[in-house]
Order: sequence, then structure tokens, then C-alpha cells
Amino acid sequence: MILQRLFSGDMPRSKVLTVLLLGILLALLLTPFIFPGAKALNVAAKILIFIVLVASFDLLLGYTGIVSFAHTMFFGIGAYGVAIALTHLGPTWTAVAVGAACALVISLLLSLVIGLFSLRVKALFFAMITLAVASAFQTLASQLSDLTGGEDGLSFKVPALLMDGFQKMIWDADLQQFLPHPRMIFGVEVNGKFVAFYLLAAATLVLFLVMLRLVNSPFGRVLQAIRENAFRAEALGYRVVVYRTLSTMLSAAFATLAGILLALWLRYNGPDTSLSFEIMIDILLMVVIGGMGTLYGSVIGASLFILVQNYLQDLMKAASQGVSQVPFLKDLIHPDRWLLWLGILFVLSVYRFPAGVVGKLRMRARRTT
Repeated sequence: MILQRLFSGDMPRSKVLTVLLLGILLALLLTPFIFPGAKALNVAAKILIFIVLVASFDLLLGYTGIVSFAHTMFFGIGAYGVAIALTHLGPTWTAVAVGAACALVISLLLSLVIGLFSLRVKALFFAMITLAVASAFQTLASQLSDLTGGEDGLSFKVPALLMDGFQKMIWDADLQQFLPHPRMIFGVEVNGKFVAFYLLAAATLVLFLVMLRLVNSPFGRVLQAIRENAFRAEALGYRVVVYRTLSTMLSAAFATLAGILLALWLRYNGPDTSLSFEIMIDILLMVVIGGMGTLYGSVIGASLFILVQNYLQDLMKAASQGVSQVPFLKDLIHPDRWLLWLGILFVLSVYRFPAGVVGKLRMRARRTT
């Protein structure tokens, strides 16, 4: 009963999917303890951030049926908002709050303008308008070097709690001064990165549950009705433009929050970090792989895609060394060709799971009951 309320009645509805989700959750939460090393921690943090980002895009595409290419713009606004505030106001929580508030206001205003002026046109024209706006914003961020750091971006300090040097201070009687003493939990040092990771995990869980509640509310049902048949929804008395605009604004707000989390984790932000079109393509791939209109698909899609993106090249390198005596096969699986195999894996996944992994597992569960 408590779980039903926590997940807004929208349970996985598949035993296999439930096991997958629990496995991903446990692996992410235990990453500092079972996967030592900076790379594993960064990959887990990126998965958490992209779960929020992909879920926010699914709110727009999967639940409302709106195709937008401006999603990374809102992602970048969140990251730049915090980066600029921390750079100019110093590494304080007040600066984080000011940067986050300004970023959210800018994102909501921009999404409102885009929604009101663009959602009255056909879907193709709306997609092209959002692409143009996103490209213009990326160019603007690259050229305003005094504010955004230009192509080099901004490196900044974060509040002391999130710094790597965050340690407990113990009084040394012999030296008559306080000395840093690392806190340890099961052999893992509790430093700023450790604290930042679990704050990131908590924020991801809260934001995901909020979005899950949103799509399972009466408002979310209207969005799904608009996705299925906008004319029928209009005939029933729902203001389609209003609901689409609100959906655009909510999606933009969650994407902005994901950008804030990215900036606080990386302590850096630049045009290629949060505004590039490649990120937009990655988001689309994650939504399709996980399954549109499910939200749980964002967890599956982000986890699978980012793991493959970060470790496929390493696996291919090991495999290439193992078949170094086979000329053609050695060249075929050379680690420099990892993008080719990533594309092949994506095509196969779409062919095998046209409704996404979540959709496929739920359909299989329905057939067996």
C-alpha cells in the first residue's frame, strides 16, 4: 500500500522489469562500495543525472506527443545558471540557490514563449523552431565569453560540503592544532565527492517520483489524451494549447534541475558539456531504447546507453587483443570503431524492442497473466 502511494499507483507491472529496476537502483546506490575508482563513480552519477533529463523529455514526447529539439537548451540553462552564480558569488549555498532560481525563471519564461508562439503550428514546424532556438542559444553561450567563459566554459568551486577535501577535523594534543582525519565507511572515504554522489542520488529519486506523480494525476491523463487524439480532447473541452504549453514548461523545469545537478557534480560547464546537439540525440536514443510514455524507460534507457557508451570501447579493446592474430576480425572489432557497433546495437534494440524495453516487458507480462 505504501509502495503504491509512493509510486502513484504506477508500478512496473512486470516481474522482470521490477528485478531490473531494483538491480539498477542497488548498483547505483552501492557504486562507491562495490565499484571502486573515479570512472565508475562518474558513470553512475551521469546515469542519475540523465535519468532525470530523459524522464523530463519523456514527459514531453512520450506523454504529450510533442517533438522538441530545445531540451538541451533548458539543460544548459540550469548548468550555466549555477556555474555563473558560483563563479561570481563564491562557493556558497546562497549562490547555488540564486543560480538555480534564476535558471528556473529563465527556462519557464522561454518555454512559455516557445509554447505560446510555436505549439499552434504543425508538429514538424514546431520541431524545426525548437531546433533553431536551441542552436541560437548554443551560439550565444559560446560568444558571451565574459559571462559564460565562451568555448572554454566555466570552472568553479562548490560549497565546502561537496569539496573533495571535506574531512573531519580532530585536535592533535602533541601539535596543538586541528588536523584533518578522513571519515571511513566500510573502507570508503567519506569525502565531498561521496557526499555529492548521495545527494545527487536522493535528488534524482525525489524528482523521478514527482514526475511519476505528475503523469498519473488528472493533468497527466489529459496530456495522454491529447497525445492520442488532440481533436477529441479539444472537443471534450480541454484547452489543448494550454495543456501543451504547461507540459513544455514542466518538462523544461525538470531539465533545468538536471542541468543544475550536472554542474554541481562536474564543477564545470561549457557549450559541449550541456548544450551540444549530440546530447539531444543521446536523449532521443535513451527514450526510444527504454520505452516512450513509461518514465521507467528513462531508468532502463539511461543505464544501458551510458554503460555501453563508457565501457563498450574497453570491451572491444580487450576482445581485439584476444584475436590479434586474426587480421579481419582484429580490424572489425578495433576499439576505434566503437561508434559503429554502438549504432548497430541501437538498430538491433529498436528492431527487437519497438516499444522499448519497458513496453516489451509489460506486453510479455500481460500475455502471461
